[in-house]
Amino acid sequence: MSTSVEPGRARSRTAAARGKRRGRSDRRAWAFLGPFLALYLFAMVVPVFYAIYQSMLKVERSGPMGLGEPSVGFAGFENYSLALQQETFVEGFGRVLLFGVVQVPVMLLLALVLALLLDQVSHRWAGLLRATYFLPYGIPGVIATILWGFLYVPGVSPVTDVLGDLGFQPDFLGYDNVLWSIANIVVWQFAGYNMLIIVAQLKSVPQELYEAARIDGAGPWQTALHIKIPLVRPALVLTTVFSIIGTMQLFAEPLVLKKVAPAVTTDYTPNLSAYFDAFANANLYLAAAKSVILAVVAMALSFGFLSLVTRKQRSER
Repeated sequence: MSTSVEPGRARSRTAAARGKRRGRSDRRAWAFLGPFLALYLFAMVVPVFYAIYQSMLKVERSGPMGLGEPSVGFAGFENYSLALQQETFVEGFGRVLLFGVVQVPVMLLLALVLALLLDQVSHRWAGLLRATYFLPYGIPGVIATILWGFLYVPGVSPVTDVLGDLGFQPDFLGYDNVLWSIANIVVWQFAGYNMLIIVAQLKSVPQELYEAARIDGAGPWQTALHIKIPLVRPALVLTTVFSIIGTMQLFAEPLVLKKVAPAVTTDYTPNLSAYFDAFANANLYLAAAKSVILAVVAMALSFGFLSLVTRKQRSER
């Protein structure tokens, strides 16, 4: 009788002990996650909902000719309608989409090529080259734009002087070229950052695959095309999503170049348009609506790209 009860009690005690250990582990995990979650809620989630709330408000004026005491009232979707009726704001979306369609593939292709080349060099030089390629990312965007601005301005830039001696008169800051001048700055600054993400993915590829490829007679090109590039696809997807979000948030480069490039207006990008509405025109509620529209478009493009990649991966399986 006792022999049949003791094993059951032992199992229940073991299960209880496991439950206590699991509970302590969960509490420790939440203790570490707690500060991050609190900071994330305070710095990311709360501002988003506050921006949505502000986008639903408007300033109402009373008295003759609207000179009375202003008050804040509920506007509904009036600010969104007003924002979408501004042709320059909508044109800004078309401009950054064109910018992304050209700049993002060029930057990621350059980052991929640099990562593949770094994977081939000896360890003695790999660290130095990684630091060299990553260095532009460590320069703040405003400083990088100022540096490149000196290279774009005629009479100051040695580049334009050399090209002028060769018979070329490029207008890097003209209406037709300033967007691609900005793209050049962004590629220069972020290609090394994306390269490091791809290099990290390459380091996780098992060396046995490379050895098997060499035994089968595959050269460096075949190995790169048929082994390395397919296996770094997750890194390419991640960097593409980051680049899409960064493209929609294009701000610092056109803001700085606006001082020397008449083609860059206050509505040149959606982010720039919201900034000038908030801090130059003192229309915080319209700026909040534009920011929410920008966030929705960036989210739709990012998730649309991810769903497209996921659907393609499922079809390949």
